[in-house]
Amino acid sequence: MRRQWQLATLLTTIALAPLGSARAQHEEHAMSTPATAKTGAGTAGALSPSVASDIARLRLATAPFRSLDSAVAAGYERTVSKCIAYPKVGGMGYHHENAALLDAKLEVERPEILVYRRTASGGYELTGVEYEVPYAAVPRDSTPPTIMGQPLKHFDAIKMWYLHAWPWLENPSGMFADWNPKVSCD
Repeated sequence: MRRQWQLATLLTTIALAPLGSARAQHEEHAMSTPATAKTGAGTAGALSPSVASDIARLRLATAPFRSLDSAVAAGYERTVSKCIAYPKVGGMGYHHENAALLDAKLEVERPEILVYRRTASGGYELTGVEYEVPYAAVPRDSTPPTIMGQPLKHFDAIKMWYLHAWPWLENPSGMFADWNPKVSCD
């Protein structure tokens, strides 16, 4: 719940800020995807064999969570009020966190966040995941934690390291890009 509040506060700040301040910083943050994160245009076939294997393991582990009810039973939040999107580059969707997983440990099969988009019928469709490590567990000035060969990125506003992956919805921007042009909050 606290993370939802932090995220909602951040999004409100971004929406209300003049272009030269928080909004520009957020845009810069979102667009600063490391070169390694752009490998593979969203398809497991274009990724290195080890990353493709990790993506296959991730898909297998998260397949039950294509049902939001199954995700909730496993400890992920049911209700998330904010959908995250940036019209110029795409969206992220609804972030359903499992707070019990927020620590220094990263596991391919146990992402801290499941990312969903709304369907035309009002249901939820699993599209991606987000790995997170709080600065309290791995300080900001440390070497970035890594998963699937990818270094996590800074998100200072909520004091977290993070990395998105899109195993359930091809992302033309790349498997590990922050924004997916196929996701919107409309």
